[in-house]
Amino acid sequence: MTLSLNSKDSARQHVWDTLKEQRQARFPFPIHGRIPNFKRAEAAATRLFELPPWKDAKYMKINPDSPQRPVRMEALKRGITYFMPTPRLKAGFKMFDPARIGAENFAKATALSTCDEWAQEVALEDMPQVDAIVAGSVAVTRTGKRCGKGEGYSDIEFAILRELGHKPVPVATTVHQLSVVKDFPRDEIDLPLSIVITPDETIQVAQPFPPPDGTHWDRLSDQDLEDMPVLKELKALRGTS
Repeated sequence: MTLSLNSKDSARQHVWDTLKEQRQARFPFPIHGRIPNFKRAEAAATRLFELPPWKDAKYMKINPDSPQRPVRMEALKRGITYFMPTPRLKAGFKMFDPARIGAENFAKATALSTCDEWAQEVALEDMPQVDAIVAGSVAVTRTGKRCGKGEGYSDIEFAILRELGHKPVPVATTVHQLSVVKDFPRDEIDLPLSIVITPDETIQVAQPFPPPDGTHWDRLSDQDLEDMPVLKELKALRGTS
């Protein structure tokens, strides 16, 4: 049974608790406070790549969290170059080119603990237009609402690409079925989902929410700019005061 939650925090807590109670989570633990890894994440990744534009993509942006490691692996196997934000956006984005990495190194290249050896740093102005995006989520709805672990990085990453002049592209997430709830509040800056993929279901969002046009600088503090130097770089590129 799906639930309507009155806040994103309550939606997150419900999903974390339910995954733990029903023993559907997997390493790393504890799952509370993270994008939760889940059993059969590989099946969700396989299902995702049955769909355009993911199956036909040349470039993708994929999040670095554990449940999307199978997505990163499948992308490399298909010859797709993906861009991954560094944790907490400390150093912008890194590129993973399957031709450069080599199939024998895909396993290490897709693991966060060992990926740096095969990652290439990319300046913001050199980021190509991606064909599709995959985001990690804690809770989602069938109407395309999404909440992560509460720090807003996926939303900021999407806004950065828009700020750079990139056109909006479809966004998918792979989650456990228990992450799908009926409803929770949404902010206008939230990443809009087009597709929700579980190991057993493909949920096409009938009317995705409108994508943000760029970064909402008024919502970012001086500390945010210090913590995420990529935002300072973006302001310099855009001449934003």
